[in-house]
Amino acid sequence: MDPQRILTPADAADALAGTAFTHVGDRLEGAYRTADFASAVRLLDAVAVVADELDHHPDVRVGWGSIAFELSSHDAGGVTARDLGLAQRIQALADSQGARSRA
Repeated sequence: MDPQRILTPADAADALAGTAFTHVGDRLEGAYRTADFASAVRLLDAVAVVADELDHHPDVRVGWGSIAFELSSHDAGGVTARDLGLAQRIQALADSQGARSRA
């Protein structure tokens, strides 16, 4: 798959199944509940390591017991395979840390 090709919601649906992420406009959005603020920050810390590894960084909002991510390939102008890959990695980290989808 061309890593720069913009994906439609239909293109992304199978890859996002079972994750907290949804395709909204030109981005993916995913939000999680955590036990407390420190748990949300621990998840963010783990995501930061992966994001640096992939050189693809999400926009993040952190609060008490919650964390939300927005993913978009700004250089391509929308959602690409890079965003799907990062969303799947974030979901795996969330699962391993006991975070639950806020949807």
